[in-house]
Amino acid sequence: MVDVGDAAPGFTASFVTDDGITSIRLTDRLDDRPVVLAFFPAAFSSTCTDEMRALRDGFDRFDECTVFGVSTDLPHALDAYREEYDIPFGLIADPDHRAIEAYDVIEEFADYGVDVVARRSVFVIDADGIVVYRWLADDHGQEPDYDAVATAVPESTTTR
Repeated sequence: MVDVGDAAPGFTASFVTDDGITSIRLTDRLDDRPVVLAFFPAAFSSTCTDEMRALRDGFDRFDECTVFGVSTDLPHALDAYREEYDIPFGLIADPDHRAIEAYDVIEEFADYGVDVVARRSVFVIDADGIVVYRWLADDHGQEPDYDAVATAVPESTTTR
């Protein structure tokens, strides 16, 4: 389990932004800005949409960092999701489960016709690549404490 104080695990996955779908390596995005990884189970589901809207609506609180939503959805589904809900940050498509395995946030979801999805969780990684905040949902309907996430970001900003 990835914990506060650990080096952030790297992974490669599809990256969905306004510029289209490309590949992303997390290690390439860990530069001079902290990163917020918000893992969510499924695009277009009610709690996930509430979470992504909350991050979208409070996006100005995250000016000092880079925010990524991460789910096991396919890239084209996340592209449609970003467009429909006007999500201003990139979404990471992880259908091969590389990211959820690296962060050990695997949630079994067989009741819904899929084997696993991302466990709703948030990690804040500082500019040096160290996890400075971790939150794991107790159940898939629980949302993170957005104030706690926003507070963790300035604390993780370093000067280089």
